[in-house]
Amino acid sequence: MTDNSDVMYRLLVQGVVDYAIYMLSPEGVVSNWNAGAQRAKGYSAEEIVGRHFSCFYTPEEQARNRPSHGLETARREGRFEAEGERVRKDGTLFWAHVIIDAIHDDDGKLLGFAKITRDLTERRAQELSLLQAKSLAESYSAEMASLSTFLDSVITNIPSSVLVQDAVSRHILLVNLQAERLFGNTREQMIGRQLHECLPKALSSFLTTLTDQCLRAEGLHHSETQLHTALGLRTLRSKTLTIRGKDSRSSYVLLIAEDVTDENAAHARIRHMAHHDSLTSLPNRALFRQHLEDALQQGAAAGKLTAALCLDLDNFKNVNDALGHEFGDKLLRAIATRLREVLRTKDTLARLGGDEFAVVLPDLKRAQDAQLTAQRLIDTIEPAFIIDGHSLSVGLSVGIALAPQDQSSPEELLRCADMALYEAKRNGRHRYEYFHPHMDEVAQKRRTIETDLRQAIVDKQLHLHYQPIIDKRESRIIGYEALIRWQHPEHGMIMPLDFIAIAEETGLIHELGALALHDACHEATTWPDGQSVAVNLSPVQFKNSGLLAQVQVALAESGLDPTRLELEITESVLLDNTQANIDTLQRLKALGVRIALDDFGTGYSSLSYLRSFAFDKIKIDKSFVHDMGESLEAIAIIRAITGMGRSLQIEVTAEGVESDEQFMRLKEEGCSHFQGYFFGRPQPAEQRVR
Repeated sequence: MTDNSDVMYRLLVQGVVDYAIYMLSPEGVVSNWNAGAQRAKGYSAEEIVGRHFSCFYTPEEQARNRPSHGLETARREGRFEAEGERVRKDGTLFWAHVIIDAIHDDDGKLLGFAKITRDLTERRAQELSLLQAKSLAESYSAEMASLSTFLDSVITNIPSSVLVQDAVSRHILLVNLQAERLFGNTREQMIGRQLHECLPKALSSFLTTLTDQCLRAEGLHHSETQLHTALGLRTLRSKTLTIRGKDSRSSYVLLIAEDVTDENAAHARIRHMAHHDSLTSLPNRALFRQHLEDALQQGAAAGKLTAALCLDLDNFKNVNDALGHEFGDKLLRAIATRLREVLRTKDTLARLGGDEFAVVLPDLKRAQDAQLTAQRLIDTIEPAFIIDGHSLSVGLSVGIALAPQDQSSPEELLRCADMALYEAKRNGRHRYEYFHPHMDEVAQKRRTIETDLRQAIVDKQLHLHYQPIIDKRESRIIGYEALIRWQHPEHGMIMPLDFIAIAEETGLIHELGALALHDACHEATTWPDGQSVAVNLSPVQFKNSGLLAQVQVALAESGLDPTRLELEITESVLLDNTQANIDTLQRLKALGVRIALDDFGTGYSSLSYLRSFAFDKIKIDKSFVHDMGESLEAIAIIRAITGMGRSLQIEVTAEGVESDEQFMRLKEEGCSHFQGYFFGRPQPAEQRVR
C-alpha cells in the first residue's frame, strides 16, 4: 500500500524552484513540469507539456543534433550529463547544468527520461570572471595587486566551495566562505595547513585523492561522492584543476565542490514518481506488475491463492464530460482513498490509467475471499461522493482471476482478470465476475476477426456500398453515403457492427478510414450533377495526426471538388480532447469539405457542440424516426432539432426513413434531407439507386 509520503514526494518535486525537474517521453516530449522549470525557462506547464525538449536548445545546437545525442547517450549509458547554453521562452540564453537519466521499469523497458536542469548562469559568470582574472594576473604582473583584490571578492562570494593548495607543499592557500561552511572550519584554521591537519580523516582523504589524481594527469577532473561534512551527510560534485604559476616552478591545485544533495534527492524522488500515479499516488502499472509477480512467487511457495482484480468505474465518463476534468481528477482521488480503506495492508491497489484500477490480493486461503473483497470494493464506491458541493455517483465493475487455477504469470493473470471485467460490464455493470475459460474463447474469436480483418485489407475484401440522400425541395438524389462492407471469403457479407469496434481497438480503423476516403472520392468523380459523397469518420481517427493529410491526398488523387465531400462525425469526437479535435475539424473545413454531426440526439447532445463548431449538417438518428409514430417524445426531439437547424441555418437530415408517411411527416417538421430504405438500400457503386 502507498502512504501519504508518496503525495509529499510529488508535491515536493512540484514545489522545487531552484531546479527544473521534469519527465520526457522516450521520444523526448515533455510530460510534466515543475515550478523550478517554469522559473528557469519561462514556460508554464500548459505552454510546454506536449512539446519536444529540443526547443530549449539554440538553433546551432539543434542543427548539430545535440538533443537527440543527449537522449541517445542516456538511453545507451543510463545517464547524460553536460553543461551548455540553453534558450528561455523569451529567447534569452542561460548557462545550464543538465542531467538526463533513462527511466526503466523492472523488465528493462524504457519508460522515458528524468531531466534535471540547474541555471548556472551566475556561477558560470563568476567562474569565467575568476579564470579571466587569473589569466590577466598571469599576463600583467603590474596589475596583480588590484586583481588579487578582485579575485578575493569573486572567490569569496562564489556559491560553490573553493579551495586552493600549493601543488608541492600541499598547503592550503585559499578557502572561500562556502568552503568554511561546508568543512566546518574558518579560513584562519585552514590556510597554511595541509588537509589532514584541519579536516576530518574521511574528508581529508577524499580531497587528497582528488589532488593526487589531478597532479598525475593534467586537465579537468570530475568526481561525485557522498561525504559527512559540517552540514551533515552531503553529496559533493567536485571539479579539480591544476593551474600553472607565473613561472614553471610553481603550480596550484584548484578544487571547486558543489553541494548537489538536494538536486540528487529531487532526482531520486522523480524516479520514485516514475513508478507511481501522479494523480492518486497509487502504484502505476509497472510497479503493480512487480507486486503481482512477487505475490505469485510467494503464493506458489506457500501453497496460497493469489487474486488479480481489474476495476473499472461505471458512469465516470459522464461525470467527467459534464463537470470537466478538474472535477474528474478530484473524484478519482476520492475514489482511490475509499478503495484503499477496505483493503488489507498487504494488498496492492494501483491505478492503471484513466478510470481503471487493479488490485493484487496475496496470501488467500480460499477463492471466496477474493469475491468478498470485490463486493466490499463495489459497496464502498456506491455512496455518492460530495465534490465541491456536487453529489456525484459512480459504480464499479470488477473482474477476478485467481492463481494458480486460472494462470500463473502476471501478464496472463491480469489478462484473465481483464476479460472477466469485460464480462461484468457486458452483464450490466456494478457487479463482479470470475474469469471462466469461455471468456478466453470469446477473446480468441475477437483476435480471429482482427487477424482476418488485417488480411481483408491486404486482399481488398472491403468495399463501399452507397445509400442515396434525398433533397426536400426537388425530391431528387443529391448524393450518397458511403458505407463499408466486408465480403469474407468463408463467412460471406460481414456488417460494420461486427468489425468496426475491433478495428478501432486495434488501430486498423486508420487503414479502413483511408481506404474509404480514397474509394469514395474516386467513385464520386464519376457521378453526374455534382452529387456529393458522405464518409463516416471514427473518433479514433482523430487521434491520428495524419487524418488531415489523408483527406488532402484522397481529394488530390481523385480530383474531386472538396465541396462534394461530406465528413460525418459523432458527438463522441467532441467529448475526447475537445479543443484538439475542434482544431482538426476546422482544418478539415478549411479544405472546403462539409462537416456533418451524425446520430444527433442519442448521446450527450450538448448545444455547446453547435456553438463550438459551425457544422454544415445535423443528422437525426434513425431511432427517433422509427419511434415518431408512437412516441410524442421522439417527435418532440425531431421538432427541437429541426428548429435548431433553422435558427442556426444548418441542414437537417433524417435517417432511417422507411415509409411515405414518415417522409411526409418529416418534411412537415422541417427536415431538409432524407435517407433510408424508403429511397433505397446501400448497394455497390454499379448497382446504386440513381
